[in-house]
Amino acid sequence: MTTIFTGADDLPSSGLGASGTLARRERRWGLLFVTPWLLGLLFFFIIPLSASLAMSFTDFELVDQDGKGTSFVGLDNWQRIFEDPDVSNGLWVTFKFALMFLPVSTLLPLGAAYLLTSKHLWGRSFFRVLFYLPSMVPLVAAMIIWRFYLNAESGWLARMLGRSGIGSPDFLGDPNWVLPSLILIGTWGIGNGIIIFIAALNGVPKELYEAAEIDGASRWNKFRDVTWPMISPITFYNLIITLVGLGQYFLVPFILNGVEGRPQGASRFYTMVFFQETFSFFQAGYGTALAWAMFIVVFFLTVLLFWSAKFWVHYEFEER
Repeated sequence: MTTIFTGADDLPSSGLGASGTLARRERRWGLLFVTPWLLGLLFFFIIPLSASLAMSFTDFELVDQDGKGTSFVGLDNWQRIFEDPDVSNGLWVTFKFALMFLPVSTLLPLGAAYLLTSKHLWGRSFFRVLFYLPSMVPLVAAMIIWRFYLNAESGWLARMLGRSGIGSPDFLGDPNWVLPSLILIGTWGIGNGIIIFIAALNGVPKELYEAAEIDGASRWNKFRDVTWPMISPITFYNLIITLVGLGQYFLVPFILNGVEGRPQGASRFYTMVFFQETFSFFQAGYGTALAWAMFIVVFFLTVLLFWSAKFWVHYEFEER
């Protein structure tokens, strides 16, 4: 006997219904498992972030000092940012440090990774571990060591320079030397960057080097035309991470020279101004405005860096 289907409603739906039920069940279970993360995002990120933005338009104090309570002040906090000499000094110190540290934090790990991937280097694994070990040292403990090391009178570096007949500058007490000293300390933690660059260099296809050698390319040409384009996405990633980190740079100068940024404010970064206004003077309304201002600056610099990527970052596969 022949069965004739006269419409779409006559089609067997058991398979489709089962798959639809399975999809709905998986969707419900997926939402159930992701709900704790969504709640955490809402209560520990979105709500506090929105509250801090609203707070930047008030004169909220962490500890009420005048008994007047909190009131709306409009754009007064934001206007004060442009008039505050401490903010100007903090921005200038942060800008100078970033100008010196960004090339160092990119080129030094790249150069070390390039050496540590050389086939002619004996004990490559040992040296890789050696370069990465400082990243495992707790930051506060490392800064205490650096404070003793850079002490102008009894520090180990001063003693070595003295035995060589060279006078030791006051690394942490001289306004002209404090930022270069912080750059030197920053090289202590380049182990992560080295590991990332090693992975990038090992990921460059060997066929490209072989083709370049057939064309008679020199070592520099192979680096410029093969290595650099292939590792440019990793370089871009490191630049983004370093830029964001510079916007939060606080703990190292705070431990070494205090929130005043000794000497003479030469190491008083923008984050220290924010910290002092918020947690020393309890001006949380102004402090949140300072934090949001730094976020805006870092955000636009990041957008600018992403825009520039189309001119120098090479992707092996076309972006979707």
